[in-house]
Amino acid sequence: MPAFHRHAAILAIGDELTLGQKSDTNSQWLSARLVDLGVMPGVRITIPDDRAAHARILVELARSHDLILSTGGLGPTDDDLTRHALADAMGEGLVEDEGALETLRVHAASRGHDLTLARRLQAMRPPSARMLPNRFGTAPGIHATLERADIFCLPGPPREMVPMFDACVAPALRADPARAVTTRVLHSFGLPEAEIGTRLADLMQRGCNPTVGTTASGGVVSVRIRYEGEAGAGATATAGVEGTVRGRLAPHVFGGGADTLASVVVRALSARCERLVIAESCTGGTLAGAITEISGSSEVFETGLVTYADATKTRLLGVPEELLRSHGAVSEPVARAMGEGALRSPGGASARHALAITGIAGPSGGTPAKPVGTVFIARSSRDGGEIGTEVRRFLISGARADIRERTVTIALAILHFHMSGVATPHLLWQVPLQGAKT
Repeated sequence: MPAFHRHAAILAIGDELTLGQKSDTNSQWLSARLVDLGVMPGVRITIPDDRAAHARILVELARSHDLILSTGGLGPTDDDLTRHALADAMGEGLVEDEGALETLRVHAASRGHDLTLARRLQAMRPPSARMLPNRFGTAPGIHATLERADIFCLPGPPREMVPMFDACVAPALRADPARAVTTRVLHSFGLPEAEIGTRLADLMQRGCNPTVGTTASGGVVSVRIRYEGEAGAGATATAGVEGTVRGRLAPHVFGGGADTLASVVVRALSARCERLVIAESCTGGTLAGAITEISGSSEVFETGLVTYADATKTRLLGVPEELLRSHGAVSEPVARAMGEGALRSPGGASARHALAITGIAGPSGGTPAKPVGTVFIARSSRDGGEIGTEVRRFLISGARADIRERTVTIALAILHFHMSGVATPHLLWQVPLQGAKT
């Protein structure tokens, strides 16, 4: 048994994961939870339902890691091979655990079922291992020791895996009290990842502690800060680097940790006791969906109008037909009219802000003057009895889904900058405000 758990390996078991038929969210959750507990995840590996390969990887990892966590493969079907692979790696057979078997009997009887041979398999373990109770499912977990590593085999369903980890694994972890792993994540929008890399180049050099890295997704670039070293020094070290990162990327950093642009916008609206109305065309309600995904959004979100057709823009938002004929639906004047019309509509009567979107998400509909990816976004806000509006034009790359997702992110960022009281900077994918009629 290792004195401390310093480095962990995480295994995700299942053909559905290796074939890309299902996303591995367990490993992501476990990695973050381990860091919180002071244990550094070293590797994350996805393994198919292959008994020999699984056993081989367990043997290899047990020689170089203090802790191995696996999820999946503990069920009653023929492709649930985790207990067999663990026994092979340990050079042991399998025995029936009486306590686990009785739990399975009680569970089956409570539902009027017989305990089949297949379900009895879930009570099997290597003789030197012990079972971990499963309060939310039938498959117990397994705890074993191999070489220098503690091995915890957990069920695959997150609703079973998470409570088992918290109840059985977390209390058994032994983080080195003399060392700490401290992390911080900052989220930014509006700058390309390459430019962020240039601005933070000295902080991202190999050998730095804290280490700094970046990850980009949908235009949002997250900066990861990680300190490994003497306990008690992590908070000060990461805070210093965080301050430097914020200064160099200002005003593009919008939050950290679990923050999203939608959650930051909802929080800001709530703090200011202000409400939002939305008018969407090419995004088809996606922006409203992003806002209403956030708990508490009912306090700040007034209504969302999906005005896909030109006639609907006129009927619901009051966009003049002449404006649509003269400039086309995808244009600065129409985006402006949509934003201001949303605030003047019955649904926007009590709103302070409006976001309006009109564009060409593709793959068809583009022209040389307005290619696919052309999007106009308007932000309108009441100031006393007046409405002030800013409109920006973007040429967004990607497929239809990418364009719609990135448009939503940009719109949220524009409102965020406005409510932050800073001049909205030039943003990723922004192009000069011009364009001919389509």
